[in-house]
Amino acid sequence: MRVFVLLFNARTENEGIHTLRIGDRNTVLMFESEDDATRYAGLLEAQDFPTPTPEAIDLEEVEEFCREAGYDCKVIPEGELSVPPETNLEETDWNPDDIPDRSSQRPAEDSSFSESELDRIRRQLEGLL
Repeated sequence: MRVFVLLFNARTENEGIHTLRIGDRNTVLMFESEDDATRYAGLLEAQDFPTPTPEAIDLEEVEEFCREAGYDCKVIPEGELSVPPETNLEETDWNPDDIPDRSSQRPAEDSSFSESELDRIRRQLEGLL
């Protein structure tokens, strides 16, 4: 099944996925309808977010990404009115202007992932596109 997720800087080195922070967990929204995802993206933009792009991805790939990243995921059924929360994080994990230089990237010493695991996850994310 194809679902639509919201990506910031889609198809770039600095791609980010929209999540909702629920408690201490990040949740990726997966829209059944492209129109619903586009409407939600417009609501985010109205809240001064960078413009997200709805991208079609296989449901199973998003679920696998979420499992590996420690995120939750939620399917938004077609026609369900979903609106972003009125309060947003002041500081996000993603910086829209930060374009990493892969040649100089090294895993943080306290990272729970090895460099090979990070490369594998990076390839999987690139495969989502």
